[in-house]
Amino acid sequence: MEKEIDILTHIIKRRRSIFPASYTAEEIPVEQIQQVLESANYAPTHKLTEPWRFVVFRQAGKLKLAEELARLYKETTPTDKFLQKKYESILEKAAQSSCIITLSAHLNSDKIPEWEELAALACAVQNMALTAEALNIGAYWSSPGMISDLNGFLEMGAQDKCFGLFYMGYHNDVPREAKRTPIEDKVKWVES
Repeated sequence: MEKEIDILTHIIKRRRSIFPASYTAEEIPVEQIQQVLESANYAPTHKLTEPWRFVVFRQAGKLKLAEELARLYKETTPTDKFLQKKYESILEKAAQSSCIITLSAHLNSDKIPEWEELAALACAVQNMALTAEALNIGAYWSSPGMISDLNGFLEMGAQDKCFGLFYMGYHNDVPREAKRTPIEDKVKWVES
């Protein structure tokens, strides 16, 4: 029987960003999406603020989100910088995905600094990514510029801020090895 640490290490090392172009048309069951979100809820959180907030877009809902993102891209991009290909890719990524989850935080700046709430959200997203990997679901965190203009669309309050989109879908990608430099290059030990 495998030890828990071996299973966890394997999932951590296997996790990759899998992009919508690689997704199959198979829909992720709601129960598995809920399992991914439940894992997010167990992230570390300073003063137990639990700042993470999510909106799940599926089926026709994900296309509404994509249309809003495409509209915002067109509206906020100077004409000379606008790329029709990028506009179309926003819509295409949504169509290729089984679901898109917005990644937001309810900021409690009266209690703790914003960076700590963002760190908690990032930990929640890592839990989501690891759970998705364990379920053989491809996922990746995208943070296009348009997310800063989504508050109204997402009906978020003044203390809420969107930090990204979490695309998910089943895929047939071949696992690939992580490209990381040795941890020894990034750690200093002080023992006396």
